[in-house]
Amino acid sequence: VPPMTEAVARQALLRFVASRCCYGSRAAGELAIRQLRQLGTYRYRLETFSESRLSEWVFEPFTKPGAARPPGDAPLNPWDVEVRAPPLFQGQTWRCRVPHSALVRDCHRCHGHGRSSCGVCHGAGRTRCVTCKGSRWRLKQQKRCQLCSGTGRKRCNTCSGRGSKTCATCQGEKKLQHFKQLVITWKNNVFEFVSEHHLNFPGELLSKVSGENIFKDENVVVYPIIDFPEPEISLASQRAIAEHSAVFATSSRILQQRQTIELIPITEVHYQYSGKPYLYYIYGLENKVYALDYPERCCCGCTIV
Repeated sequence: VPPMTEAVARQALLRFVASRCCYGSRAAGELAIRQLRQLGTYRYRLETFSESRLSEWVFEPFTKPGAARPPGDAPLNPWDVEVRAPPLFQGQTWRCRVPHSALVRDCHRCHGHGRSSCGVCHGAGRTRCVTCKGSRWRLKQQKRCQLCSGTGRKRCNTCSGRGSKTCATCQGEKKLQHFKQLVITWKNNVFEFVSEHHLNFPGELLSKVSGENIFKDENVVVYPIIDFPEPEISLASQRAIAEHSAVFATSSRILQQRQTIELIPITEVHYQYSGKPYLYYIYGLENKVYALDYPERCCCGCTIV
């Protein structure tokens, strides 16, 4: 990590101030930096790339005679279906049919007729006239309703007076093809731990920045880190690997694991402005700034991050 200089510290503060609507830039340009205290903290991350599979029965209109399962062919086990996995540590969900699982049955909605009763007229083919509301007369004009010819009812617009309409489930095909759909989920499961820094600084901000990678271990299964100079990191590695093994080794397949340690730089900047002492923090390789008591700001509800 390159050492922090006064010029870089001031430039980082100026960028921070420019991004805040209620912060003035004069203080950032005129303040006197008294001390740059360079610190750092470690971030441990374990990534477990897993694959899980489940099958569910679904159906679709049967439009291709001969596509059903031949007699004697048993459906494949979900884990026997060959698929190509996505790049490592990139989550994805993919759906496909389980070979030899198709079955053809009459449509359960229309009972194999291809048409179902109209839900608007309930099979009658006619509905109450909206103009006379079924009274046959137009009360204001004291004459017979012309829209329904005095019958109080008119042809149903939904089914065109037929009393039924094409079955929405089988789309008029009368039969449905049921088959097992395989749902494959690749997921990158992440465990993250940041060691204590003992500063007046919100730790959650560190998850939004990057650090200098000082350790990387990748394999199908990784093993806990031991004897790291920061004991908290070794304990976090042991806990993370145990948790991921207990959770994912039983419910899915672990395809690859990767554990890394990053050193996140933090600089505590002490400065003086108008005779008063202040401080702000610069953190991450992006040189983000946290300034809790910046002297030149108005109160308009901006969030400090």
